[in-house]
Amino acid sequence: MTDIATRIAELDAIIQRHDLNQHAFYQDWRSGTLPMEKLADYAGEYGRFVATIDRGWDTLGFGNYAQEEREHVVMWGDFKKELDNPAGGNHPQTDVLVHTASKLFGSKAEAVGALYAFEAQQPYTAQSKLEGLQEHYPQFSEVGREYFRVHASDFNEIEDLRKVVEAMSEEEFQRAKSACEMVCTAMWGALDGIYFGQMAHA
Repeated sequence: MTDIATRIAELDAIIQRHDLNQHAFYQDWRSGTLPMEKLADYAGEYGRFVATIDRGWDTLGFGNYAQEEREHVVMWGDFKKELDNPAGGNHPQTDVLVHTASKLFGSKAEAVGALYAFEAQQPYTAQSKLEGLQEHYPQFSEVGREYFRVHASDFNEIEDLRKVVEAMSEEEFQRAKSACEMVCTAMWGALDGIYFGQMAHA
């Protein structure tokens, strides 16, 4: 019999090792010390990854979540509109994240792990970023903050992913774990690229 608690603990341990709220980029955002140009760079760069999420849900047969993610891309666009130069800096680390996620989202076992890497962190990072915008970046409107407000209380996806994890074979679960690690690493790397990239060109 599958020990779902053990499987979830293993996935959550991967998430904990790559807790994005501990990255200097998000910590600066939360404290209000992140420059606007870096927020703009992030809006363009990370938006490329956000636009891939629906593919993973489509692969798993969750068409409702896939449609929600496409709607969330529009919300992300509203966030971008309130920033100058939102195209992003075309950082290679973001390319790695987008390529990695896009490839993993194409097969079911890998899609579970790749989505888990994103969805398990999303409510917590969204809440931190929303608080940062509300307290330190008053130039953002309610519309510009909507993406983060919606995701700060969005736990449905991760609960459904955990149900899928429970039903996986051991071989499928190991593939999912590997995919989770890969996307967690790539998300952290993408933040590195944005946070340190501009410093490198200074």
